[in-house]
Amino acid sequence: MARIYKNRSWHEQLSPSLDELEFLAIEAYAHLPEEFRKLTGEVVIQVTEFPTEEIMDDLSLETPFDLLGLFEGRGIAERWNPQTGDGPNRVTLYRRAILDYWAENEETLGDIVTHVLIHEIGHHFGLSDDDMERIEEST
Repeated sequence: MARIYKNRSWHEQLSPSLDELEFLAIEAYAHLPEEFRKLTGEVVIQVTEFPTEEIMDDLSLETPFDLLGLFEGRGIAERWNPQTGDGPNRVTLYRRAILDYWAENEETLGDIVTHVLIHEIGHHFGLSDDDMERIEEST
């Protein structure tokens, strides 16, 4: 038998937009430990629906749902330099893959976004899975 929740208007709810998910990601990033955020320097957080064909090919992805996020950038010693034309570090989250993962798991959307941010940044800077797990536990 269907259970009806009288105080919730689920029939009016939509999945978060690109802008809403980006806001959630920026908020999640701001709550990460400062020492961890320092790894990235200036970082741009953006949300798109799916990875580009170029990224799909570079990472040999079978489907765009295989990638939740991607860190692109340089380490602390190689930070942005106007003379080289390199931009700031960037984390891209892929909205549709994240929403698909959210629908299939019993985690909050905020926890998933935080996890993706930590892992994209952590893997890029060579942190172990144990290091990243400790960071997640501290948020």
